[in-house]
Amino acid sequence: MKIAVCDDSSKDREMLIALLRDYEKNKGIEFEIAEYDCGEALLENMAVLRDCRIIFIDISMEQISGLEAAAQIKSLYPEVRIVLVTAYINYALEGYKVKASRFLVKDDLSITITECMDALMGEIEQETQTIEFPFVEGNIKLKVSDIIYIETSKHKNVFYTKEGSCSIYKKLDEIENELQSFGFVRVHLSFLVNMRYIRKISSYIMTLTTGKEISVPKTRYAAVKKQYTLYKGVG
Repeated sequence: MKIAVCDDSSKDREMLIALLRDYEKNKGIEFEIAEYDCGEALLENMAVLRDCRIIFIDISMEQISGLEAAAQIKSLYPEVRIVLVTAYINYALEGYKVKASRFLVKDDLSITITECMDALMGEIEQETQTIEFPFVEGNIKLKVSDIIYIETSKHKNVFYTKEGSCSIYKKLDEIENELQSFGFVRVHLSFLVNMRYIRKISSYIMTLTTGKEISVPKTRYAAVKKQYTLYKGVG
């Protein structure tokens, strides 16, 4: 798996790469790590970045900041995981604006890197996971990452996916149980949402990347926001 690390501090780059090598060794996997000392050098290698699955970027760099570099990369390669790394926790909200997957504080890296990598590796693995359901339209195998949300409608549950929709006579509780390890959140009795498609949650409204808005009941609001925050992994 290809990973890029961009930081204008050679000491900080070395520390992060050492932690990634420890993770690599402990998990029995293999990384190909490319390192860059500034945002300009990172953006000059877009062809290389296209094949990267995870990119760690320091926020505070001269000329092109990590936030600017992340925004440009995500505009071209939305599926790449961007992890923003900085000494300042107050940048966390800015990370959401550039659709960062994670936000890590440098002083805490030795503690947080394992959880971060476990979560990202799990997400990447899930992108290729498929699950088969006996839909009204026939048995269909779906990529879990393509399911946007599931809505109960007239005694059926409708799967809305990147390719269209299909329906099934199966309780949403059962479907939730089958998808519980794939990053779905139960918004209320009638909606089960893939958290990768959530743009924001505020004022009791969940907005998806498709533009759809779903009301979040007050009784579930705190729990839904907490689950989404944990999924995003800000820390």
